[in-house]
Amino acid sequence: MKYQVIIPAAGQGKRMKAGKNKLLLELDGRPILFHTLDVFENDPECEGIILAIHEDDKETLEKLAEKHKLSKIKRMVIGGKERQDSVYNALKSVQDAEMILVHDGARPFIAQSTIKELVKGAETRGAAIAAAPVKDTIKKAAGGIVQETIERSSLWQVQTPQAFRIGLLTEAHQRAEREGFTGTDDASLVERLGEEVGIVESDYDNIKITTPEDLYFAEAILAKRRQI
Repeated sequence: MKYQVIIPAAGQGKRMKAGKNKLLLELDGRPILFHTLDVFENDPECEGIILAIHEDDKETLEKLAEKHKLSKIKRMVIGGKERQDSVYNALKSVQDAEMILVHDGARPFIAQSTIKELVKGAETRGAAIAAAPVKDTIKKAAGGIVQETIERSSLWQVQTPQAFRIGLLTEAHQRAEREGFTGTDDASLVERLGEEVGIVESDYDNIKITTPEDLYFAEAILAKRRQI
């Protein structure tokens, strides 16, 4: 099934301490964001990309898109105060799409096979998210004292993309706006409607580059992929 993807890219990445949009930092000679965009540019099922951006980055991103010959960027929409606002602004601009994905610009290593399974899952259930099983032992604590150890077999580390039938995601964002609710991700807005959200198992390479240390992991992933 064909889809379009919203990529929120308006954040300033304060935890990266780069003094600019972290997605413009270079990884292997190209901005992080353009590694991410390449995945969708080269997926024949992707019909278009909508970027939610900071207005200060618009000219820079337009020049970079032209330089890197990214033809699937349909439009750049000015983002909002929060990520949720940015996604909703982009969602309202989508045209001629039944399936919409939302993906973090700072996750450049998503596998196309995972995207394919997400679209299939959302086609069946209406919503599906990428996630990886939690590997570490998780403990609940209060006041510096362990209260209990959480059974990790049922815990998942949530990633993006998250895939939705567009009508369902639109309804979820409309209700969240109406009720003043801010969720931790788009799937949490859909969950509030009482709808099922399927899980597609992803891999641990699908990291989100958030802090300076993450750049070391990203370089290691790139080095590993060159050897494959």
